[in-house]
Amino acid sequence: MTKKKTILICPLDWGLGHATRCVPLIIQFLAEGHQVVIGADRKPLAFLKQEFPTLKTVVIPGCEVTYGKEGGRLKLFYESVKFFNFIKKEHSFIDAIIKENNIDVLISDNRYGLWSNKIKSIIITHQLYVKVPLGEKIVHQKIEKLIENFDECWIPDVPGKSNLSGDLSHLYPIKVKHRFIGSLSRFSTKKNATPSVSQGREIVSKGEKKYDFDIIAIISGPEPQRTIFEKLVFKEIELNKLNAIVVRGLPGDSLQLRHENKKIKVYNHLGTQLLEECILKSKVVVCRAGYSSIMDLTTLHKKAILIPTLGQTEQEYLSEYHVGKGIFCCQKQDAFNLKKGLDSLDKMKSPTEFKTSLALNLI
Repeated sequence: MTKKKTILICPLDWGLGHATRCVPLIIQFLAEGHQVVIGADRKPLAFLKQEFPTLKTVVIPGCEVTYGKEGGRLKLFYESVKFFNFIKKEHSFIDAIIKENNIDVLISDNRYGLWSNKIKSIIITHQLYVKVPLGEKIVHQKIEKLIENFDECWIPDVPGKSNLSGDLSHLYPIKVKHRFIGSLSRFSTKKNATPSVSQGREIVSKGEKKYDFDIIAIISGPEPQRTIFEKLVFKEIELNKLNAIVVRGLPGDSLQLRHENKKIKVYNHLGTQLLEECILKSKVVVCRAGYSSIMDLTTLHKKAILIPTLGQTEQEYLSEYHVGKGIFCCQKQDAFNLKKGLDSLDKMKSPTEFKTSLALNLI
């Protein structure tokens, strides 16, 4: 019988994606009888508190990142330097947190400084080969060195050619100790993740599915880009007179907001179950091209228009990679056009089923 452990899970706080993909892990660990402590800051902490209100939480300060209005490469470089400098700082206080909370296993999602020689330390990342404008080889060597501090690297994807992360996890053979654990989606914990008549409230008429909403727009990312994207989304929805749901990506704030356009429902945040229901009621998803979003979309087999955050080379790569597979439509933020995107998606099939089950006996 496996000894029950106390597991500290710490997601990166650049947006909500790293926190959302920790949900299926937390659920699995709790089902196996382990204790889970959440270590996070700001929005990820607020989100995980709402998802798991009974779990113990610890504030672990994160590295706040911002992207300029123009999303320049220079700004990305500056934030990357700041990020690597912060890694040393966060490593300096993790042992005290481990001791205070009697932690047996530390799981860090893209927080490279959160490891300890005193307990088993695991890092979750799909970015072993980061896409950057210059010096990719140097950055890869730096990341590989950081990963070597951990006992194991978990990659939220599957091996082989049919995968979700492309070059980010599969460009070269991986030297560090690792395992592919499968796609991490908070929706994969549901028994019936595939859309159905009862879940999605789809009405089948003459072989065609009809939905309650034309689109659901899920806003996310660092400021000021989050707000810029939100304004563009509202403008396009009203211009095209669509029935829409907008989720603003602001956990901790009040739930539903009033909007002068009665065809638009606006929420600051939705819990996993409600968000899944709203996605399945909507014909198309509009969202950023973050990896967690892509895992969610493939889990629910949803058509989507992907809008990469300006300056985020990872999202730009993922957009091109999946558009090349004929799965999603992608548009640049400054060329965002809902009508063109919806017309393109009408000609595409929904994403095919992708393996979403987690590897067992992770701990």
